[in-house]
Amino acid sequence: MTQEKAAAGLDMSTSALSRKETGEVATSVHEARSMMDLYDRYDPDLLDLARAARERGWWRAYGVEDRGYVDLETEACAVRELSLVYIPGLLQTEDYMRAIFTADRVRRTKKEFENQISVRLIRQQRLRDCEQPLRLLAVLDEVALGRTIGGPDVMREQLKYVLHSAENDHVELSVIGREVGSHPGMNGAFAILSFPQPEDQDVLYIEYPTGSIHIEKEAEVQEARLVFEHLRQVALSREKSMERIEQVARTL
Repeated sequence: MTQEKAAAGLDMSTSALSRKETGEVATSVHEARSMMDLYDRYDPDLLDLARAARERGWWRAYGVEDRGYVDLETEACAVRELSLVYIPGLLQTEDYMRAIFTADRVRRTKKEFENQISVRLIRQQRLRDCEQPLRLLAVLDEVALGRTIGGPDVMREQLKYVLHSAENDHVELSVIGREVGSHPGMNGAFAILSFPQPEDQDVLYIEYPTGSIHIEKEAEVQEARLVFEHLRQVALSREKSMERIEQVARTL
């Protein structure tokens, strides 16, 4: 059976099927069952593997891939992210990334360092993916814009890249101006990830200096949603946010 025929039988594109076959994205139990029906092969062990792949948190024991965040984001269809100190990873330039990782006290080999860069650049491709795009709703504290990570030249190019990225239909960006003063987001940065499968609940992701936590309790996730929406309300409009970023860039 050709990949084209298999994809048509599974109601998905050939590229989507290819990504599942190569392991770039996870395959749900439902999709695994559909494939078995189509290929006339049944393997209960494969279903167990599909279930295990959907479990949250197992990757944290390995201490790799951004403390489990990459695995979540790969499966997500939308991310709400509050960033207080850094430009969100999905909107970072390579030079900005390198400056961040260089300043990080975590010791990495040269290969590990380059792998971190490569993973983050690959993540950004989802914002431009025509078939399975990732929607990013980002709220930035203006403090993150003024911190000259990597020096003025690197930061200036970074802010230009943020402005360019904001033109993407899958990106919604707003800035909390300094004039707002204290706001509920000052307790710490966080991200809320949503998934295309109806049975999958949103996940609240919070990172701290020595690890991360993944929260799925609906009450806590809902509270984070309310905080995020409040911050979007107090933030500058899209147009004024772009103007503020341009103003900061001109001062560098």
